[in-house]
Amino acid sequence: MPIIRLSNGRSFEADSATSILDSARAAGVALEYSCRTGRCGICKSLVLNGETLILRSEDESLTGDEVAQGLILTCCRSATDDVSLDIEPLDRVAGLEIRTMPSRIVTIDRLAPDIVKVILKTPPASPMRFLPGQYIDVLADGVRRSYSLANAPREDALLELIIKRYPGGRLSDYWFERAKPNDLIRIEGPFGTFFLRDEAPTNILFLATGTGIAPVKALLEELAADPARAARHRISVFWGNRAAESFCWDPVGLGLDIGVHHLLSDRQAAWPGKRGYVQDAAIAAGIDAGDTVVYACGSQSMIASARNALLALGLPTRRFFSDAFVSSN
Repeated sequence: MPIIRLSNGRSFEADSATSILDSARAAGVALEYSCRTGRCGICKSLVLNGETLILRSEDESLTGDEVAQGLILTCCRSATDDVSLDIEPLDRVAGLEIRTMPSRIVTIDRLAPDIVKVILKTPPASPMRFLPGQYIDVLADGVRRSYSLANAPREDALLELIIKRYPGGRLSDYWFERAKPNDLIRIEGPFGTFFLRDEAPTNILFLATGTGIAPVKALLEELAADPARAARHRISVFWGNRAAESFCWDPVGLGLDIGVHHLLSDRQAAWPGKRGYVQDAAIAAGIDAGDTVVYACGSQSMIASARNALLALGLPTRRFFSDAFVSSN
């Protein structure tokens, strides 16, 4: 079987019929990923040597220049011979077991006309172990949809979701029209590699659009639980929405020394605050590219624009972490 070698010297066997990402997971090695479908681009990696085979299209996430440079998506390619990749394993998530389990709705509250907060309870004897920033798949009403967890792990093991209604969305209809407390659903997870990493930079910049604030909320809760760590950083949050009522959460209750900036993208709606896009506002506020780490979650367009603009300012590639919300097929 082909051998995959990573930049830190670790290696694992790969099945030529299975994606490199899935082969890594089968070997107990965690690599960067999010959507697992080739649409978010987060599992992007440079092939240093060796041959790979395309299992599914990478066209949505790789440009022609990136392909020419030797970049691939590990969720879309398998190895046909020994391959060396310029990525490192993520040991913090390697020990977390992905499981399917029953879950009961505890509460479901309307935060805005098109946003609900759902609290889920998992079996007390076997709660889900996860890192702040990860997501789960919900299996309900005959479909599967992914939702970021909006909380850090809690003593009561409850899980929080912040869910936006999408017109015509089958599970949206369930959450907004039929779901009620005590409903039993199934969930699977945890998934994703959007979690706090690099402690070296002084500045932590969070960029969020829409309900992309959910995993950012979880990361802020993790920082709030470690005041000594939080005190070593300057923390800023830039959160954008199309409608003012979508600003449905206030981080002031966390007790963090944090700069929060709300931006409305709709230039026609009445709004006393700032308008525009989160990445533009963050750059206008001033960024020390050499001493900043960025966590961005929300629309693919925001993440792509933010990444390009911030890297052009000198932000190291390995200090830009993202979780793109992609539409369901």
